[in-house]
Amino acid sequence: YGRPRTAALVQGLEVVPRKRCPYKGVTVEEMDLDAVLARRPTIVLVDELAHTNVPGCTRHEKRWQDVLELQEHGITVFTTLNVQHIESLADIVEAITGVQVRERVPDWVVDQADEVVLVDLTPGELRERLRRGEVYPRERAQLALQRFFREGNLTALRELALRRVAAHVEEDLESYMRQHRVETVWPAGERVMVAVDAHRRSQHLLRRGWRRAQSSQSGLLAVFVETPAWERASPEQRRQLEDNLRFAEDLGAEVLRIQGSDVAEALVQVAREKNVASIVIGRPHASTLHRLLFGSIVDKLLRLAHDIDVLVVAHHEPNSC
Repeated sequence: YGRPRTAALVQGLEVVPRKRCPYKGVTVEEMDLDAVLARRPTIVLVDELAHTNVPGCTRHEKRWQDVLELQEHGITVFTTLNVQHIESLADIVEAITGVQVRERVPDWVVDQADEVVLVDLTPGELRERLRRGEVYPRERAQLALQRFFREGNLTALRELALRRVAAHVEEDLESYMRQHRVETVWPAGERVMVAVDAHRRSQHLLRRGWRRAQSSQSGLLAVFVETPAWERASPEQRRQLEDNLRFAEDLGAEVLRIQGSDVAEALVQVAREKNVASIVIGRPHASTLHRLLFGSIVDKLLRLAHDIDVLVVAHHEPNSC
């Protein structure tokens, strides 16, 4: 793109000549995959992972496919990717910016990365770089500032990038804890977990959990423990459970449906695996039956989850909003 500052940073590094290909009456340049493979470097820098190759110029349609082939040959790849090009975020990006991003990278490709580094820049600083002509030529920069690179767009995209990297870090933490058999909860994840059952009050618990997660900017989990007794559940109870789980998904929660004979033990096990910082559960109803079924669960949960905050929420009547 003729960026002088970027060109200056590349000085001193070996650059593999690009492949020149005719396309619609002009000559374009693409990464020469075969030349890189023939060079057999230990590490290669490949820009713009989401790039679409010119048809017929290389054997792959997408640059991320070129990168996968390089990895198959034992070459370590350092590459770059803008957050708006991640497949699962495409609809959110379009809603924010009004622009449909067509060049996308599948999430599974990004998830395979050994390490993800966030190159963070404030919206104001990025816009200033555009004005100085450090990103696009000055004649293009003004139009870009008025369209995609509006400050509101950049702020929202920056938050998406921060959240995506935070999720990747949480996955690394969970993997480390599993590998090293760490059974206590580390306060880094600050996730909130809601114990869901087949009662309508679960939706009230989910709202409480969602507000708690929002205030701490953390993830929300909704967990239903299916005990052997669930086989005898009525059709109405099954419908209500499905409604509750769909409601949890609408709130953006990760929904887990697990099997177990002991609800409290199952909840604590999931909490430790997911590095949950707090559990939200409903207070048992006043009847003797509910004290027997749910009171013991709450009491046992409080005993087992000694290093996890447990929020016991009062019963909420639908007409008491």
